[in-house]
Amino acid sequence: MKIGDKTFVAIDYSLKLDSGEEIDKSEPGNPLAFVYSTGQVIPGLEKELSGQEAGFETEFTVEANDGYGKPRPELIRDIPRDRLPAEVELKPGMAFQSEGPESAVPFIIREVGDDSVSIDMNHPLCGERLHFKVKVLEVRKATEEEITAAADCGHECCDGCEESC
Repeated sequence: MKIGDKTFVAIDYSLKLDSGEEIDKSEPGNPLAFVYSTGQVIPGLEKELSGQEAGFETEFTVEANDGYGKPRPELIRDIPRDRLPAEVELKPGMAFQSEGPESAVPFIIREVGDDSVSIDMNHPLCGERLHFKVKVLEVRKATEEEITAAADCGHECCDGCEESC
């Protein structure tokens, strides 16, 4: 079976940045599993796997536009210092998460001032070129249960994550 709309796909993979630093990989015996064309993985990964079968191996690069996108300046904000835990010594690079109306919103501290903190809510891999090494382990028709679970992104404002909330 070939990878296409609503197929279940399981892959072994490793992911590196331009620097050569490996930032993610599947663990032996624990592949990344997803339902193709449901938004569970980045577009560049889906594009490269489209039409392939189990056993296919490849190495490829995904540009930022087909990965996590380019950083968006409107997602960098200053917030009052008192909105973060007083007992924590804040430093640039620290990661936090706040509860939004639909889901958790992760952010990174960019700068710490006396009264305010500059935070960045862009995905940490925004703007990065991603280098994948992939082996397709399994391709089959996805079950209705898998398709339903894949479409349940947790956002009540979209349809299985076309997220324009």
